[in-house]
Amino acid sequence: MNDLAAIYSFLHSAEKLKFELRHSYTSSGRQESVAEHTWRMTLMAILLQPKLDKRLNFEKLLKMIVIHDIVEIEAGDTPVPRMVGNEVLKKLKQTKELKAIENIRTHFGNETGEEIFSLWNEFEARETYEAKVAFALDKLEVQIQHNEADIATWEPIEYQLVHSRRPFVEFDSTLTTLCDLIEREAEEKMKAAGVDINTITHKEQ
Repeated sequence: MNDLAAIYSFLHSAEKLKFELRHSYTSSGRQESVAEHTWRMTLMAILLQPKLDKRLNFEKLLKMIVIHDIVEIEAGDTPVPRMVGNEVLKKLKQTKELKAIENIRTHFGNETGEEIFSLWNEFEARETYEAKVAFALDKLEVQIQHNEADIATWEPIEYQLVHSRRPFVEFDSTLTTLCDLIEREAEEKMKAAGVDINTITHKEQ
């Protein structure tokens, strides 16, 4: 398979992300797709990048965001609420995703595959500034979507996860401020639904 044929074949596979559903619901009442989650992360990066504390490689950031969930073409989406306290499911997710990213690298068998493989692993490691920003946007976008959804779609554990994103944003003042806004909106949403937020035990992801 030549390079262009490999790209075209993979684009067909990537179409799955348009209908691979996540746990989050839109404000219209339907479940969102992985592709929709990725799109808004990309928009967030474009709008927030000039306000971040440090300069970064913006091209790398955008690439990392676009490919961060690419393994879900094969591995599918594993909802965070299901993984809280479930080490077996976390390990299964990791195993499936590692196999998927290896298969993607093998599919291309060239520098494109190696770049995707490298960017995905950099995102997962969260050691570079670009990876930390991408990971933070990933976590923040999830809560934004929950804030927009009918609270009837929230699972009880999601009340406890509202403040779980904070550890992922504390390296940057802009992301911390945005997190504050998102958390306050979530708290107001819960209060309006009659939830006593003072009794909620915060959980980590």
